[in-house]
Amino acid sequence: MPDVVSDPVSVGISDIQTGKFIALEGTEGSGKTTQTRQLAKALGALETYEPGNTAVGELIRQILLNPSSDPNLNTINPKTETLLFLAARASHVSEVIKPAIRRGRWVVCDRFAGSTYAYQGFGRGLDLGTLKYLSNWTTDGIEPDLNIFLDVEWETANTRRCSLIPDRLEKESKKFHLRVIEGFKTLANSDPEHWAVINGNNQQAKVANDILLCVKERFAC
Repeated sequence: MPDVVSDPVSVGISDIQTGKFIALEGTEGSGKTTQTRQLAKALGALETYEPGNTAVGELIRQILLNPSSDPNLNTINPKTETLLFLAARASHVSEVIKPAIRRGRWVVCDRFAGSTYAYQGFGRGLDLGTLKYLSNWTTDGIEPDLNIFLDVEWETANTRRCSLIPDRLEKESKKFHLRVIEGFKTLANSDPEHWAVINGNNQQAKVANDILLCVKERFAC
């Protein structure tokens, strides 16, 4: 589970302007969790992640990601999988994200709706229109002001995570993950107003700097 900064004191932009919502997206091994943490720290923002970070969300996370001794829990129907992710998101938005934004906090989230479209849409082959409708209903229309896609070659991402115990999604085939990566690229290219693409193949410090510069340019802060 990612380490989470519960609610750090803002040292810059977060409490003096309208709260902004930023989501970091990418495949496993792209460095999202590390970069989410670093960006939130740099902005004095609330760091959070999906699925999880609420009592209900953590229970759902166990079902969705942790490998189980029960094979039936490792082969979840794509629609069931989607609805579980959305249930965790509904809890996450109502309990964590929406209250923070209403207080004027900036929020930096490790995954959001973009992951649903990339994984369950492009990866699993479910209808994108239906997924967007359901996600919008789940979140009461809340969407990130900026989605940052960490574009990392599959081979690089796979090498980065090869020493970790793979979760249920990480165990998916190379073809699945390539579809997910192409899905993220399609999403970013189709909506440049709300998406930015960062080269995640670079060294960690370089990626963090590129992300921070991107955020500052987008929000003139």
